[in-house]
Amino acid sequence: MLNRRHTIAALAGSAALLSTFGALALDKAAFSQAAFDAAMKAGKPVLIDVSAPWCPTCKAQAPILSELAKQPRFKNLVVFNVDFDSQKDALRGFKAQQQSTLIVFKGGAEMGRSVGDTNKASIEALLARAI
Repeated sequence: MLNRRHTIAALAGSAALLSTFGALALDKAAFSQAAFDAAMKAGKPVLIDVSAPWCPTCKAQAPILSELAKQPRFKNLVVFNVDFDSQKDALRGFKAQQQSTLIVFKGGAEMGRSVGDTNKASIEALLARAI
């Protein structure tokens, strides 16, 4: 059985494997302004996922995003998670007023956003605007 130390060590090891630009293939990395700026400067396609652990819509979006992650065309998409409860500066910067907000960037510019969307087809269409 894993104890807390094993879990922390596994999480630390996983974090060390993430690239400078965050996680790829729709694996979420915690948002940091420096990592976001680096991804924008590098011209990476980016998804900002504003969510909260208590949000039922966010929980409904999670399996959709995970399923879309399996599509090869989204393999280079960099995904940052902005915590709605604790990252208020980032929320202001992105002008995100609600959790369950998805924002996509391509070439350093915002290409689209959705709020509260749990429709797989429209989420896929939004993500496609970033690639």
